[in-house]
Amino acid sequence: MTDRQFIEVHGARENNLKDISLNIPKQKLTVFTGVSGSGKSSLVFDTIAAEAQRQLNETFTAFVQGFLPHYGQPDVDRIEHLNAPIIIDQKRVGGGSRSTVGTYTDIAVLLRLLFSRVGQPYAGPAYAFSFNTPQGMCPECEGIGKTVQLDLDKLLDRSASLNGGAILHPEFKVGKWMWKMYPLSGLFDNDKPIKDYSDEELHALLYGADVKVSFGEFGSKYEGLVERFTRMYIKKDAAAMSDRNRAVFEQFTTSQTCPLCHGARLNRAALDCRIAGRNIAELSDLEATELIAFLEGFTDPIAVRLAARLTERVQHLVEIGLGYLSLGRETSTLSGGESQRVKMIRHLGNSLTEMLYILDEPTVGLHARDVARLNSLLKKLRDKGNTVLVVEHDPDVIAIADHVVDIGPKAGTHGGEVVFEGSYEDLKRADTLTGQFLKQHLPIKQKVRQPTGQMTIQNAALHNLKNVTVNIPTGVLTVVTGVAGSGKSTLVNDVFLEQHPDAIVIDQSRVTANSRSAPATYTGIMDDIRQAFARANKVSASLFSFNSAGSCPNCNGLGVVYTDLAFMEGIAATCEICEGKRFKSEVLAYHLRGKTISDVLDMTVEETLTFFTEKKIKAVLHAMSDVGLGYLRLGQPLSTVSGGEGQRLKLATELHKQGSVYVMDEPTTGLHRSDIGLLMGIIDRLVDAKNTVILIEHHLDVIRQADWIIDLGPEGGSAGGEVLFEGPPQALKDSKRSITARFI
Repeated sequence: MTDRQFIEVHGARENNLKDISLNIPKQKLTVFTGVSGSGKSSLVFDTIAAEAQRQLNETFTAFVQGFLPHYGQPDVDRIEHLNAPIIIDQKRVGGGSRSTVGTYTDIAVLLRLLFSRVGQPYAGPAYAFSFNTPQGMCPECEGIGKTVQLDLDKLLDRSASLNGGAILHPEFKVGKWMWKMYPLSGLFDNDKPIKDYSDEELHALLYGADVKVSFGEFGSKYEGLVERFTRMYIKKDAAAMSDRNRAVFEQFTTSQTCPLCHGARLNRAALDCRIAGRNIAELSDLEATELIAFLEGFTDPIAVRLAARLTERVQHLVEIGLGYLSLGRETSTLSGGESQRVKMIRHLGNSLTEMLYILDEPTVGLHARDVARLNSLLKKLRDKGNTVLVVEHDPDVIAIADHVVDIGPKAGTHGGEVVFEGSYEDLKRADTLTGQFLKQHLPIKQKVRQPTGQMTIQNAALHNLKNVTVNIPTGVLTVVTGVAGSGKSTLVNDVFLEQHPDAIVIDQSRVTANSRSAPATYTGIMDDIRQAFARANKVSASLFSFNSAGSCPNCNGLGVVYTDLAFMEGIAATCEICEGKRFKSEVLAYHLRGKTISDVLDMTVEETLTFFTEKKIKAVLHAMSDVGLGYLRLGQPLSTVSGGEGQRLKLATELHKQGSVYVMDEPTTGLHRSDIGLLMGIIDRLVDAKNTVILIEHHLDVIRQADWIIDLGPEGGSAGGEVLFEGPPQALKDSKRSITARFI
């Protein structure tokens, strides 16, 4: 009989995994580590989590399964003894402008309950204090806190006619379906400029008229421009739109704080109800630490009981290093690391046991001080009787593991194997890259570069910054440090970049990952590769695109054919016509130096470095090799690229550009310790080439290697926003108020 104390994985081959099998102990904390791209995420997320989620979804009825996300069957022989999974990843929490920290964590529910029981004057049950219900929301802004109006001066070019393109919104361009309602209505002279319209004609154009418009076989009630725009765009939540649609939407609208509720989102009855002089909107705007202090002063037994439960939940925010957040903060404004920790809080309050918790680098965005707090939360999840799997590089998290699995030995095609299983103590003695680098720390830089000048930020007061004036030296490496919420991102990403918009920014947003994007397309060299093939064969370059003229007609250039099986998992089969090569057969008859376009896209960066002679292509390939991505294949779908690889792919794309100022937001995200030295080498080369590099970073080895440090704090939120230290790293240890100084 098999031992049910383990999750047994047999023959995992997803992405670069090399048919691996292992036993993962249950009700223990297991950390998966290894270099970026070694296969950790392929094993933990694409194999174990995907199979657990797929099997859980299959317990629901076919009707319910139709509404659930579909998880394909991972490439694994079998996985035994799985538990029901709770996956806590780094995807940012969306939810639009109606979703706040309070609503997402359900803490707002307890606060509403407190007001419905204790608040004076009585305003109704708990839902009467919700800005997401008709009983509680402000009637003017419908609970958004802002009102959005169509700006007619931006929408209309009054000097033009309908036929001349007077409506400037891209969906109302001349000839488009949305535009046709107006010239076909019969209400206007379609060649008359809008400025010459009579009052009646202008009113009909903007606010409608009682006519029906015929579109060939179809008919539709006529709608004025303002009515139609309001229905189609303003009534939809802008925060839930795609980035492109939101940018277009904002181009034609003006937004202002709601004049009725002044941004509080609630109606008058809810706002007039108070506890100790404060209404629910005021309490929602307090930082978590301030809210806890407010909740301590009750004597009424009902209030005491509710406040105790509320305090317990809000305390979780503080414990996890998010004490600077307020319940009213919109979730769409949270960073990836903040999003992940907010997700953890949702699960800390439950009483479920024997679950499978899977976390993706929970230390992202955390200062060294807060990692200890995170560790205590991970132990709490385990001690409730759950199995906890964590993908992580941080040695402090690896140190608390009951069991460590090291994947390697290297990345991509050189990885995908289990190179170590055992305790943290044994890992330190193991001859793996992780074992070697656990013992190594970069020293504090003694000989720093001298600045060539300085860029001044004057009186910055955005968000929690307290009238900060700071000089950023040019020609050196500056690292901006401080605990989460201290004001680092506000200072650099908001204030500094507004003053220096030409800076090259490498941030944490994930590279676009769809089945049609690959390293060759993302870095921009695909165009040059196509041109090289076109010149060699004297044909059109578009033939060598699997998104254009050259794509296989059977699979449309995807290489696979998908069959949708409704509520069952879809099936992806290699295309029979092109055999997965993505191109028409006639395209594969053309060669460049003996290789077809399909052969080239199947080559690794290392292999293509010796194949290509074209200067422009080689420059990018060298940059990819320099950042340690020599093992990636040029045509590999970006959906198979890990977070750390994506960050370095961005870096490679920007490295060959000519820029004097580089800004990087936590470039060590997803990087193994063995890659930190590689990253620092790249950054040093940038600085030595007379560039200015500014990093926002928590990694102590990176901080120690700076030429100049700007430390913000002392804490997060309202207790932060001050510059505690400016100077070289060896002087930081003498800064009494700096938390970073204690860990350096």
